[in-house]
Amino acid sequence: QLVESGGGLVQPGGSLRLSCAASGFILGDYAIGWSRQVPGEEREGVSCVSGTDGSTYYADSVKGRFTIARDSAKNTVYLQMNSLKPEDTAVYYCYAVWAVTAQALCDNPNRSNYWGQGTQVTVSS
Repeated sequence: QLVESGGGLVQPGGSLRLSCAASGFILGDYAIGWSRQVPGEEREGVSCVSGTDGSTYYADSVKGRFTIARDSAKNTVYLQMNSLKPEDTAVYYCYAVWAVTAQALCDNPNRSNYWGQGTQVTVSS
Protein backbone atom coordinates (compact mmCIF):
# COMPACT_ATOMS: atom_id res chain seq x y z
CA GLN A 1 0.00 0.00 0.00
CA LEU A 2 1.13 3.55 -0.78
CA VAL A 3 -0.11 6.67 0.99
CA GLU A 4 0.46 10.13 -0.46
CA SER A 5 0.35 13.36 1.50
CA GLY A 6 1.46 16.97 1.24
CA GLY A 7 -0.85 18.33 -1.42
CA GLY A 8 -2.72 21.59 -1.08
CA LEU A 9 -3.32 25.06 -2.46
CA VAL A 10 -0.29 27.18 -3.33
CA GLN A 11 0.27 30.40 -5.25
CA PRO A 12 2.16 30.44 -8.55
CA GLY A 13 5.88 30.39 -7.86
CA GLY A 14 5.41 28.60 -4.56
CA SER A 15 6.61 25.20 -3.37
CA LEU A 16 5.17 21.98 -2.01
CA ARG A 17 6.69 18.68 -0.91
CA LEU A 18 4.71 15.52 -1.48
CA SER A 19 5.37 12.34 0.48
CA CYS A 20 4.69 8.74 -0.50
CA ALA A 21 4.92 6.28 2.37
CA ALA A 22 4.90 2.53 1.76
CA SER A 23 3.56 -0.15 4.03
CA GLY A 24 3.75 -3.90 3.58
CA PHE A 25 6.75 -3.85 1.26
CA ILE A 26 10.19 -2.29 0.94
CA LEU A 27 10.26 0.67 -1.42
CA GLY A 28 13.97 0.25 -2.03
CA ASP A 29 13.35 -2.82 -4.18
CA TYR A 30 11.09 -0.93 -6.58
CA ALA A 31 11.25 1.88 -9.06
CA ILE A 32 9.05 4.65 -7.69
CA GLY A 33 7.29 7.33 -9.66
CA TRP A 34 5.00 10.28 -9.34
CA SER A 35 2.31 10.76 -11.92
CA ARG A 36 -0.43 13.36 -12.21
CA GLN A 37 -3.83 13.52 -13.79
CA VAL A 38 -6.29 16.26 -14.66
CA PRO A 39 -9.94 15.26 -15.23
CA GLY A 40 -10.51 14.40 -18.86
CA GLU A 41 -6.81 14.06 -19.64
CA GLU A 42 -4.36 11.17 -19.70
CA ARG A 43 -2.18 10.43 -16.71
CA GLU A 44 1.33 11.84 -17.04
CA GLY A 45 4.44 10.38 -15.42
CA VAL A 46 6.41 13.36 -14.13
CA SER A 47 9.24 12.15 -11.88
CA CYS A 48 10.65 8.68 -11.35
CA VAL A 49 13.56 7.04 -9.55
CA SER A 50 15.10 3.65 -10.17
CA GLY A 51 15.21 1.01 -7.45
CA THR A 52 18.58 -0.36 -8.59
CA ASP A 53 20.98 2.53 -9.14
CA GLY A 54 18.98 5.54 -7.96
CA SER A 55 18.90 7.13 -11.39
CA THR A 56 16.11 9.62 -11.97
CA TYR A 57 13.94 10.74 -14.84
CA TYR A 58 11.87 13.88 -15.22
CA ALA A 59 9.28 14.91 -17.75
CA ASP A 60 10.27 18.01 -19.71
CA SER A 61 7.34 19.86 -18.17
CA VAL A 62 8.87 19.66 -14.67
CA LYS A 63 12.61 19.38 -15.34
CA GLY A 64 14.59 21.83 -13.23
CA ARG A 65 11.64 22.49 -10.90
CA PHE A 66 10.81 19.09 -9.36
CA THR A 67 13.13 16.77 -7.45
CA ILE A 68 12.40 13.18 -6.47
CA ALA A 69 14.22 11.60 -3.55
CA ARG A 70 13.90 8.43 -1.52
CA ASP A 71 14.51 7.93 2.21
CA SER A 72 15.11 4.22 2.74
CA ALA A 73 15.09 4.53 6.52
CA LYS A 74 11.55 5.91 6.42
CA ASN A 75 10.44 3.77 3.46
CA THR A 76 9.24 6.97 1.87
CA VAL A 77 9.72 8.83 -1.41
CA TYR A 78 9.40 12.59 -1.70
CA LEU A 79 8.62 14.97 -4.53
CA GLN A 80 9.88 18.50 -3.96
CA MET A 81 8.02 20.86 -6.27
CA ASN A 82 9.36 24.38 -6.72
CA SER A 83 8.39 27.29 -8.97
CA LEU A 84 4.90 25.85 -9.29
CA LYS A 85 2.72 26.91 -12.19
CA PRO A 86 -1.07 26.81 -12.65
CA GLU A 87 -0.57 24.01 -15.20
CA ASP A 88 0.87 21.83 -12.43
CA THR A 89 -2.61 21.63 -10.92
CA ALA A 90 -3.63 17.96 -10.81
CA VAL A 91 -4.12 14.95 -8.58
CA TYR A 92 -0.70 13.47 -7.93
CA TYR A 93 -0.21 9.74 -7.44
CA CYS A 94 2.80 7.70 -6.47
CA TYR A 95 3.26 4.25 -7.93
CA ALA A 96 5.78 1.44 -7.78
CA VAL A 97 6.98 -1.19 -10.24
CA TRP A 98 9.53 -3.93 -9.69
CA ALA A 99 12.78 -3.91 -11.70
CA VAL A 100 12.25 -1.23 -14.34
CA THR A 101 14.24 1.86 -15.22
CA ALA A 102 13.13 5.29 -14.09
CA GLN A 103 12.34 6.33 -17.67
CA ALA A 104 10.35 3.16 -18.37
CA LEU A 105 8.34 3.82 -15.23
CA CYS A 106 7.52 7.40 -16.21
CA ASP A 107 6.71 6.39 -19.78
CA ASN A 108 4.07 3.95 -18.47
CA PRO A 109 2.20 5.80 -15.72
CA ASN A 110 -0.77 3.42 -15.83
CA ARG A 111 1.32 0.37 -14.98
CA SER A 112 1.96 -0.31 -11.29
CA ASN A 113 2.26 -3.01 -8.69
CA TYR A 114 1.01 -0.57 -6.07
CA TRP A 115 -1.07 2.63 -6.11
CA GLY A 116 -1.81 5.39 -3.66
CA GLN A 117 -5.10 7.25 -3.34
CA GLY A 118 -3.71 10.50 -4.73
CA THR A 119 -3.25 13.99 -3.34
CA GLN A 120 -4.65 17.17 -4.88
CA VAL A 121 -2.26 19.97 -5.83
CA THR A 122 -3.83 23.28 -6.83
CA VAL A 123 -1.71 26.19 -8.03
CA SER A 124 -3.74 29.37 -8.14
CA SER A 125 -3.63 32.97 -7.04
